[in-house]
Amino acid sequence: MRYSSFRVAFCLALSMAGMTVGHAADTPIADAVPQPQPNENASLQNFIEANPDCLEFTDQCSHCTVVKSVVECSTAEIACVKRQNQCTKRAGP
Repeated sequence: MRYSSFRVAFCLALSMAGMTVGHAADTPIADAVPQPQPNENASLQNFIEANPDCLEFTDQCSHCTVVKSVVECSTAEIACVKRQNQCTKRAGP
């Protein structure tokens, strides 16, 4: 009888510990302050003006194409390290 009581108490303690950890992961961090993002449109515009013959470029997070002077970019990947834009395809003669 004593062994089964210990077993029940142990299972109860484990489940309570799991609930505490799960709840803590969902709690927002009070000190988290959103960091201001640099003006991406300005840097994108500067890149396009500096590289008028570039048709496709990437910053290692999203991939962009220029079609009829309109830039279309993919959604940024989840885990990426953003770098400077690099042209991957230029207009050929």
